[in-house]
Amino acid sequence: MNDVKKIGSDVVLLFILLLAAFLYGFGIWNDHYVNTYYTTAVGSMLQSFHNFFFASLDSAGSVTVDKPPVTFWIQTLSAWIFGLHGWSVILPQALAGVGSVLLVYLLVKPSFGKAAARLAALAMATTPVAAAVSRTNNIDAMLVFTLLLAAWFLFKGTRQHTTGSLLTAFGLIGVAFNEKMLQAYMVVPAFYLFYILAAKVNWKKKTGVLAACTAVLLIISLSWAVIVDSIPADKRPYMGSSGTNSVLNLAFGYNGVSRLTGDRSTGGGSGMPGGGGFGGGQMPGMNGELPAMDGAGGQGSPDGQGQGSDDGVRGQQGTDSGARSGDGGAASRGQQGTGAEDGGGMPPAQGGGQGAEEGGMPGTRPDGGSRQFGGADGGQGGRGGMNGGGGGMFNTGTAGPLRLFQQELSGQASWLLPFVLFGVIGIFASLRRRHFTMQHKEALFWLAWLVPAIGFFSIAGFFHQYYLIMMAPPVAALAGAGWIKLWHYYKERSGWLSWLLPAAVPATAAFQWYIIRPYDSTIGSGWSIGVLAAGLAAALLLIVLRILKGRGKPALVHAAAVAGLLVLLIGPLYWAFTPITYGLNSMTPAAGPDSSDSGGFGGGGRNTSTGVNGELLAYLKEHNTGEEYLFAAMDYGTAGPYIIDEGEKVVILNGFNNSDVPYTTDTLQALVESGKVKYFLVTSGGMGGGRGGNSGITSWITENGTEVPSADWQGTVTGGAGGTGGTLYEVHLN
Repeated sequence: MNDVKKIGSDVVLLFILLLAAFLYGFGIWNDHYVNTYYTTAVGSMLQSFHNFFFASLDSAGSVTVDKPPVTFWIQTLSAWIFGLHGWSVILPQALAGVGSVLLVYLLVKPSFGKAAARLAALAMATTPVAAAVSRTNNIDAMLVFTLLLAAWFLFKGTRQHTTGSLLTAFGLIGVAFNEKMLQAYMVVPAFYLFYILAAKVNWKKKTGVLAACTAVLLIISLSWAVIVDSIPADKRPYMGSSGTNSVLNLAFGYNGVSRLTGDRSTGGGSGMPGGGGFGGGQMPGMNGELPAMDGAGGQGSPDGQGQGSDDGVRGQQGTDSGARSGDGGAASRGQQGTGAEDGGGMPPAQGGGQGAEEGGMPGTRPDGGSRQFGGADGGQGGRGGMNGGGGGMFNTGTAGPLRLFQQELSGQASWLLPFVLFGVIGIFASLRRRHFTMQHKEALFWLAWLVPAIGFFSIAGFFHQYYLIMMAPPVAALAGAGWIKLWHYYKERSGWLSWLLPAAVPATAAFQWYIIRPYDSTIGSGWSIGVLAAGLAAALLLIVLRILKGRGKPALVHAAAVAGLLVLLIGPLYWAFTPITYGLNSMTPAAGPDSSDSGGFGGGGRNTSTGVNGELLAYLKEHNTGEEYLFAAMDYGTAGPYIIDEGEKVVILNGFNNSDVPYTTDTLQALVESGKVKYFLVTSGGMGGGRGGNSGITSWITENGTEVPSADWQGTVTGGAGGTGGTLYEVHLN
């Protein structure tokens, strides 16, 4: 209670939290479907406990989403309380984002003081990528909150020697694993290191506690996976994007090692280097068609990773034209197929081949170039670039030690990295063998969180810009903690150390000018020049006051030191506002004046679906004769609006990726014979929202069904960007 009163009495902190709430929550009520793939799953999870437990994509429990369920459980609870809306599935992430700001404050304050904690919280609140991803129903904001909460229990347990808090800390990492799998383990080395260095107990006690913590971590991490994988495949949904219908394969393959290696395969092949394969149909955001590329044939994935397929994949893979098919027989639901190839790909233009909104390739960089810092020329790099080596398919730059300083990524979470470098020098300048304080140990904790993240994002084969929210907490904490140390040296005029603060400010301001300058033609040159000028002015003032050797007023000196960091938050703050001012691609969120074009292909906020066809809905409901499911759709982009907006039960015949095999002709026939569904809406394939159906499934429907005249059901679509497309079949087998 005393802690709550202290927080409530800190007016500055309350202002920072309100700022975070505005950045993360303002206007979320305008986003209808958000990331349609995940919102469709929430709609399905509301319909039954079976769907809820497995995080099923569709009403029939055919296939899951490609992530574990914890975040979707929370989103479903929110939707159950408030109704299923875009804002209700975003709300948990927005609150988690604000909670992360508070936790950074609470973690920094005990050792570094209130001023450092406030600055750290402000840096966290204004991290652009944190603002971008917290405004969507993507998982990462909740993931970071969970890990910060784990860190809070770690610090508490280490200080107070309470084993329960330590077990809770590692247990929460296990919960985070069930939010986004191996990405949660990125912080594990920091947790082990901190406890080993900071716990004031003997090694026997440390070893026992860490052994128990590790056991709790593994048990909670693997609990859901082991339960699911132990259930017979015909009694549960197909594990989406796993390639082998296994949660463990999904965790350690597609959502694990493959992120580092860039091998986006779930069963063979490697896709396009650096970017992944293209499908043989329309490319999102383009009016024309591209010829099919060998070894590719895929579409994007829910968070933008796509999957292609070789001709010999399990089952026959349909394409937009229907011309390309495989030779392999269709594997039954729950069986492992072969030859699936995750080919990278694009944020999908959902809706069964409806494609993205018309228009050219989204979002080349405002300066028209593809400038790299320490990297090769990106060709068509930059935002929306096709070249896998420069901007990359996901606009993540060129792998290398300076990747986070390249234009593609630097605007997301790198703004304060130069300042952090100076701050770390200041923190550890006082390190002595007999002077190893809690400040040093906590700084090492944040470094042990940050350095592996930097290492991963510098070399990883495929990820998205919004993953960089993992860097936000350590950067913010080290910025606040580093400032207090630099201020101390500056105030005490401690030799060369006193010049670290005046040096850190202009160096960081120059880097921020580098980030902003390419956007001068979009936002005006005043921003880049203003940030640089403000940084140089603050540095000049600090230098002058330092030369005066204390003859300046103490209040002025302190104000100048605070201003030295605050001016460095102007650029990040502006970037954090861009998802509000310029719009946001909810499927692959990123910050910046081109935020609505984020994520390469399919940008421009084109997280589209076909919407609800009112006449189709009326026809299906009128002619339903007791079937459990209103109809079956080829993909989630077609089915989603009926599940989300109308609460109808719809079967989705395909998962997101080519490797998913929810149905074969035999299992589909059994579904029809059971009397659960009789209408099938067949839409063309392509990269949007699922593979669009393999030719075997499509052929079975067309051969056994009777086409319903389009005049009976095609009408005006509402609630989406797609048009009325496809062919409706009625299938009777009894």
